[in-house]
Formats: sequence, structure tokens, C-alpha cells
Amino acid sequence: MNILAVSDQIVERIYTLVPAGHFKDVDLILGCGDLPYSYLEYIVTMLGKPMCYVPGNHDPAFNIKDTRSKAEGGFNLDLKIVQCNHKLIGGFGGSVWYRPDGVNQYTQGGAFLRAFRLLPKLLINRIRYKRALDILISHSPPFGIHDDSDQAHQGLKALNWLIQIAKPRYHFHGHTHFYKNNIADSISMSGKTKIINVYPYKIVDVE
Repeated sequence: MNILAVSDQIVERIYTLVPAGHFKDVDLILGCGDLPYSYLEYIVTMLGKPMCYVPGNHDPAFNIKDTRSKAEGGFNLDLKIVQCNHKLIGGFGGSVWYRPDGVNQYTQGGAFLRAFRLLPKLLINRIRYKRALDILISHSPPFGIHDDSDQAHQGLKALNWLIQIAKPRYHFHGHTHFYKNNIADSISMSGKTKIINVYPYKIVDVE
């Protein structure tokens, strides 16, 4: 299964690559936060493939009555788990708290409380499918993996915990920006989980 994962920055050439068929083999679109929902809507409309996404710390708070707080044609996966193309995919939105008026920001303890809400679903999956999760998507990176030392870009320790107990094969995230000079550092392993910073976009062939 080919996945197109995007985060954090609009890539202008996407507007020409998508109509030209550059992503014709993509089976699933994953949004890892901090992108205009109009951008996500364009991608999902042009490709006609399923899309799951999580909100970033610069995205609006979700409001079911406000169409501006969601990407039409996609599914907000924050604290949810779905089965898509025979893969179990879970989502965790937001980042670490770093400013009083921040949206989709959580203290380390608050992030753990949110992560605990996924436990029943993970346990049910373990019983039903013999595995808890195949793919985890988040905006933030885990603590100490692909994160930075400044408060705004520290990773969430709750994600380390989720990876440890759910053991997904892949974890896609955004939030921290990786450029050409450090692209080799955008992929790491934690146990058997491949952690990938998708900024600004990546195509990943998931077995």
C-alpha cells in the first residue's frame, strides 16, 4: 500500500504534480497536521483516495458545527482508530503545551490522559486482530525522537508510551521541520516501529 503523508508546509508543486498523475499509485492519504484544510481537500478531491488526518497546534479546535474546523472528504482521526485497506490506523493530534492561548496543545500529563482513552480500542484490536495497531499518525514526534530542545517542539512522552504498548509498524508525524541537510535523520526505529517525520510530504510503501 502506497501512502502519501503530508504535514506543516504547503508544497506548491503538489498543485501541478497531482493533476499530472505523479501520485496515481497512492492508496491512502495521511495528514499529520498544521496544513490548511483547503490544501488537504484539494489533494483528496484530485486523488479520490481515502484520507485520514490529525490536527496540529496551528489548526483550529474541532467544532462539528463549523466546516472550517475540518477537512471535507477526510476523517479526523484524533483519538480514533479505523481500519483502512486492511490496516489498523490510529491518530493523536496536537503538540506539547507552550503558550497560554494555544489550541490543540497539551501538557505531558494531559497528553497521557488523552492517550489512555485509546486503550480500550487497542485491547479490542489485540483480541480481534491479534495486533493493536499497524500505523500511528500524530502531529508531534515522540519525546526524544525527531524533536527539538525548545519548549514548542519537544516531543510528547505519551507517544513513546503508545508506541511501546501498541507496537505499530509505522509512526508518521510532523511538527519538526527536516530539510535536505538532515533528511537522513527523519527516519528512526523504536523497537519494531519505524518512525518517520513526513515534513513536508513523503510517499511510503507500507508492506
